[in-house]
Amino acid sequence: MLEEALRATLPDAVLTRDRYGAELVLHAPRERLLPIMGILRDHPSLAFDQCMDICGMDWPERPERFEVVYNLLSVALNHRLRVIVTATEMTPVPSVTGLWPSATWFERETWDMYGVSFEGLSDQRRILTDYGFEGHPLRKDFPLTGHVEVRYDATLKDVVYEPVKLTQDFRSFDFTSPWEAMTTLPGDEKVHLNRLPPPPPPAEEVKP
Repeated sequence: MLEEALRATLPDAVLTRDRYGAELVLHAPRERLLPIMGILRDHPSLAFDQCMDICGMDWPERPERFEVVYNLLSVALNHRLRVIVTATEMTPVPSVTGLWPSATWFERETWDMYGVSFEGLSDQRRILTDYGFEGHPLRKDFPLTGHVEVRYDATLKDVVYEPVKLTQDFRSFDFTSPWEAMTTLPGDEKVHLNRLPPPPPPAEEVKP
């Protein structure tokens, strides 16, 4: 079994299971991430030859608010493992691109969305947002409206970046206005018209 192989290979590993008990989770110290990942990839009883995904999680109430989650797959042995390491905004996580080169894309996405930096990542650029984007949109303290709005200015004939002007103050809703509350669904406008009664049936023809 995978759990037995992990405990034999990494006896001090902290292992848990996800909430449904279906997948094994290994909690790795940040300073030992690379040696542990190397064992997971190279040991014949583990053989996690593919890093399928790297993503982030944000827990603002924790001292180390971010979790970096690695989803590993062993094709030869047909088992999966989730590895979790914690980080702060100021503590970089070692890059695993030396073990799995495809991790470059995943680490760039994690940095773009959460602001977690990766030590040793040679190409730490934004990958999903625009190059002039401000902040990291999957943090739980990121405003829903963002910080910058982008629009095309027909006069300048160029894309313009401006601070968001949408106010978040309390608004008094006027529910009698058609712009605030829709009273009739599109296409149902005729339902309010006064309909004429149906014509009477034709009189029967009387023969002499």
